[in-house]
Amino acid sequence: MRRLLPLLVLLLATAAHAEYRPIKIVLDDDGDQYLRIITWHQLWLRYTEFNPGTAIDPSGEQRDSALDIGMRRSRVLLYGQLTPRLHITTHFGFDNQTFNSGKKPQLFMHDAFVDYDVVPGALTLGGGLHYYNGVSRMTMASTMSFLAVDAPIFNWPTIERSDQFARMYGIYAKGRLGALDYKLAVNQPFATGGEATETGDYNNQRTGLSYAAYLSYAFADLEANALPYTTGTYLGKKRVINIGLGGYLEPEGIHFIEDGERETQALAVLGADIFADLPLGDAGALTAYGVFYRYDFGPDNIRNVGIMNIGSAATTGPDGDGAPDPLSVNGPGNAYPMLGTGNQIYALLGYLLPTELGDTRFQPYAALTAGLFDALADPALTFEGGLNILLYGHQAKLTVHVRNRPVYALDDAGDALVDSRANEVILQTQMAF
Repeated sequence: MRRLLPLLVLLLATAAHAEYRPIKIVLDDDGDQYLRIITWHQLWLRYTEFNPGTAIDPSGEQRDSALDIGMRRSRVLLYGQLTPRLHITTHFGFDNQTFNSGKKPQLFMHDAFVDYDVVPGALTLGGGLHYYNGVSRMTMASTMSFLAVDAPIFNWPTIERSDQFARMYGIYAKGRLGALDYKLAVNQPFATGGEATETGDYNNQRTGLSYAAYLSYAFADLEANALPYTTGTYLGKKRVINIGLGGYLEPEGIHFIEDGERETQALAVLGADIFADLPLGDAGALTAYGVFYRYDFGPDNIRNVGIMNIGSAATTGPDGDGAPDPLSVNGPGNAYPMLGTGNQIYALLGYLLPTELGDTRFQPYAALTAGLFDALADPALTFEGGLNILLYGHQAKLTVHVRNRPVYALDDAGDALVDSRANEVILQTQMAF
């Protein structure tokens, strides 16, 4: 390791580069017809401390931790303009492939939508499999320009239940009136969900529509809004101060059992957020984001999520000896409470250092999540921090990320309390073109 560090410093110091030029194929003399092509990969090398009762291979032996490598995202996005008013977006790829998730993952469509500028700048109408989600800025986050290594995931309240990777089929209207930007959508959720129990779950027997909205007001520079994807950090290239308010409503989107009868209710989410990206001249740049969510998924609903979770329930103790530890309330692997009825607060702060090493820049950041869920007696506090090593802006960067998450257990009264905490260390390499 001591031999590699001087080499790494030398590589960073000599990583000079030319100006980034995106792939754009112009199809007519006036430049009105064109096709943009974007592709990116995010590869994770990760060390994970597991929740109790976790195995990672067919032997079923309990493991306390593991080192693994996997592809968090591999995507291609095509954006075309047929006329100055008519646009098409196609976005496909695969996500979350690990050593035990299966070979040759299927490419699937993330976005497939078209839109038309009815009143250029003020009103655009469109439809298809789209990402105009409402609720919050981060519910429409670009996955290429995150400040932290990833989104917190709970910013997508219906992720992979009644949506397809945060997308639904529907129609939308978007535009800007002065400094006010709006996005409105009517969608048909996918027919997926869980069986009704005493706690709320996504209704698998509904066929109705859902409604999403997000309004934001800009106090400084206006942001591009041709596409739904919001920027996580501008790296000092733009001065942005926005506040936003949004929501999502799915009538009869939740079902549960009460007094032996199946009942339904609306799935409702409200979000309010603030985003600031402030160039500080020779002092670097500051990026800050804060959001509050109010979720209603039915009585005592809680959902544990583990990103690229390689864990499963152990069947034997370590080395195949004896019984495994009981599974935690979190479930196996790296899962922890991310969504559920209650409130969630997320705060993220990053600082782009003014100093450079060659053309390489550095951006430390920290994040705090506080989940106040009805089903948990203790708050779900998650602490995260990391460092972006920007070799070529967001086009080529390394991110070192550390997460400390709560692990829950039931006490004698049946209350879910924080029993211990576990860590995860991620090294991500990202390249986008």
